[in-house]
Amino acid sequence: MKNIINLYLLASIFIVSSVPGECADIPKSNDNDPWEHWNRGAQGFNHDLNQTIVKPVAQGYSSIVPEFVNNGVTNFFSNLKDIGVTINDLLQFKIAQGGMDASRFLINSTAGVIGFVDVAKEMDLPKHNEDFGQTLGFWGIPSGNYLVMPFLGASSPREVVGLFGDALMNPLTYTFAFAGSGAVFSVISAGAKAADVTDLNAVDDYDIIKNTYQSQRKHLINDGNIPEEEAVQLADTSTSDLETNLGPVENHYQHSFISP
Repeated sequence: MKNIINLYLLASIFIVSSVPGECADIPKSNDNDPWEHWNRGAQGFNHDLNQTIVKPVAQGYSSIVPEFVNNGVTNFFSNLKDIGVTINDLLQFKIAQGGMDASRFLINSTAGVIGFVDVAKEMDLPKHNEDFGQTLGFWGIPSGNYLVMPFLGASSPREVVGLFGDALMNPLTYTFAFAGSGAVFSVISAGAKAADVTDLNAVDDYDIIKNTYQSQRKHLINDGNIPEEEAVQLADTSTSDLETNLGPVENHYQHSFISP
């Protein structure tokens, strides 16, 4: 336990020290996106990492691992994530939804053979997407400036803090034998999903990714009810752009690189 806590403290120091401050030598591009110079550099790093390492490994993994095994392992980690989803449901006072997500976990952990089979799906129990970043947003914590982190991808200071909350809700965090297994598999799985996606970098995709990510997070935090005054950010991104690029952005930037 002490070693795990120390690991997260070190990771926190790395993330905090990575955030460009007012005294940094990184120039501000505009008032609405003061960290754009940093963000573009980090996005380029993540893109190169994905192209040279993650995608090739993911494609190799997909070619040798049977689909039913891949699905089973995906279901296993997804089932564990439902613990944190349930806790975040309750923290946001979504009692009925929390009951459904708790039921999903109990059913899949028993009838679903510790989560390898998604039995709950066959029982019409929907899977929800709740995380600690959304909970912080629910309680009025501002997201802060748009921030692209190495390995993490599109994010914000609030979402980075949310990552550590989610990690504390994941039982694998406290299991030494499997503490890093979720992170490794998440990278491979995300790369496998992205392998067939058209490369966004054929054009300058920075604004597309930023706007789509921020819109998606607001959509999740507000359960699809984005306040009208906040919808102005969609002005630079057409509906077709969002529909076309939401999938690739989700695959690339769901904080999957460090989540256990």
